[in-house]
Amino acid sequence: MRSSELLHVARRGALCLGLSLAGLPAQAADAPPALIPTADAATLRAPAAPLGEPCGEFVARLPNVKAPLCQAAQLVPTAGKSVEGRTLFARDVVAPEAQLKVLVLGGIHGDELSSSSVVLHWIQRATEMPSNVHWRFLPAVNPDGLMKRPATRVNAHGVDLNRNFPTPNWERDAKVYWEQRTKKDPRRWPGPKPLSEPESRFVLEEMERFHPDLVVSIHAPYGVLDFDGPTVPPARLGRLYLDQLGIFPGSLGNYGGVHKGTPVVTIELNSAIRTPLDAEMRQMWLDLNRWMGEHLKPAKDGAKVVPVKAKKAG
Repeated sequence: MRSSELLHVARRGALCLGLSLAGLPAQAADAPPALIPTADAATLRAPAAPLGEPCGEFVARLPNVKAPLCQAAQLVPTAGKSVEGRTLFARDVVAPEAQLKVLVLGGIHGDELSSSSVVLHWIQRATEMPSNVHWRFLPAVNPDGLMKRPATRVNAHGVDLNRNFPTPNWERDAKVYWEQRTKKDPRRWPGPKPLSEPESRFVLEEMERFHPDLVVSIHAPYGVLDFDGPTVPPARLGRLYLDQLGIFPGSLGNYGGVHKGTPVVTIELNSAIRTPLDAEMRQMWLDLNRWMGEHLKPAKDGAKVVPVKAKKAG
């Protein structure tokens, strides 16, 4: 490990999350503090209480994610399932006078662990910094790839979910691109047909239910900012500068931004296994909100927002 990397790790380990209760439901903010009993030998030997789903897995797997951060995110189970049956979790943060609707996605590629972490940190920002936005966060779209060891870009069927969306001429273009441009790279296999995967189907269904004015898709590790769709793209978010990479058959940017006309900001973090420093994540969040306020306008179609498709009780 280089000395600069050691310094980065040391600094990151010294940071304290310092979570605020601002923006959390009243019952959480008003709850009395837990009593702290005097520790005896038996207490010290007792294992810690297990974290609830999905925080137990997220805290063990994701960089820069501690239990308080994940628990404060208050993720709820949706009806979405992965190939292996893992639940896709979500969180809505709604301002009292929300005008814009923004869908934020992390972990479409399972080996880009930092992308899921940033979504959890941004949920905290959304609860602490009120805005005129209805946010919908999906931190881990590909939980099978994320939880596999080692983590994989593709899902449990070996499909690159970011090549599985139904862009025009997918049947022709996706296969040709995969065979000729990627030389049949297994990490970029688009699947047997568009929306063949339950994870990509759920994302598309949520886009149709939610009618977002913007989709933010977080990836790694190219260290740039990409954009597809109408309106003026953001020039930078934090230290990431705009570098439009082009469109790919079956990609979310192509489907949402080009085909459906919904702006898609694709954030490529610098590292797949380390998050930016907390100050940098905050600056990216501020820059995103500033750009949204300057360039995004609410949709005029009056489409009704449908709540996230929740997991049925029992």
